[in-house]
This record gives sequence, C-alpha cells and structure tokens, in this order.
Amino acid sequence: MITKEKIINYIREEYGCEPEYLWEKFPEYAIFRQRENRKWFAVVIAINRNQLGLQDEGKVDVLNVKGDPAINGSLRMTEGVFPGYHMNKQHWLSILLDGTVSIQLVKELIEMSFLNTKNKNKQSYR
Repeated sequence: MITKEKIINYIREEYGCEPEYLWEKFPEYAIFRQRENRKWFAVVIAINRNQLGLQDEGKVDVLNVKGDPAINGSLRMTEGVFPGYHMNKQHWLSILLDGTVSIQLVKELIEMSFLNTKNKNKQSYR
C-alpha cells in the first residue's frame, strides 16, 4: 500500500530533494522544493477526511501537487483526487495516500508537478 513514508522516500530518491518541515504547529507536514528556484512541487500533510468532503471520520495523509489547469478537472474525476487542499484550487490537486489512488498515478502526478514548477528557460537538471 502507498504510504506517506513511501512517497517521501520516492521523492528523495527520484528527485534528490529532502523534505522540509516548516511549521511548528504541524511538524509532520513536509514540503519538497525545486533546487533551482525553491518553488514547492509537493506537500505531504495529514488532514481530517471531512475537510475533503469525505463522509468518513479520522485523518488521512494527502499529497498536494501542482497540476495542469487544462487537465485538472479530468483528474479530479478520479477517485481519491481532489482540488488542492489549502492551495490554489485551479492549479493544485490533493491525492489521498490511503491506497485509493494507484502508485503509478501518484508518481505521474509528482512528475507533472515537478515539471510544472521548474524554470522553463533552463535545461532540466534531472
């Protein structure tokens, strides 16, 4: 099953980025930034399920990624994919990390976010 820890390790290994923990109030929230421009491309948080409009109670780990507004509407039709929680809803997506969304799709969305946040006028450093 997909977990927060697996996603953090995947981003660390695949993109060479270390998680940053910015908030004293939320010490488990991790962000990942582009090395060259410091833009965020992934955020791992834990929120109450009802904050996403889900009927269940309790917390769930969520991954926020920057999507493409042209296809975000279609992606949100996928079970487990929502408008970005606490982010710009047009540009960001929230993905449940509870096994609802396949690991393959999560990896594709991380890659899309990584590409959407890097400097467009520079060569890729990956």
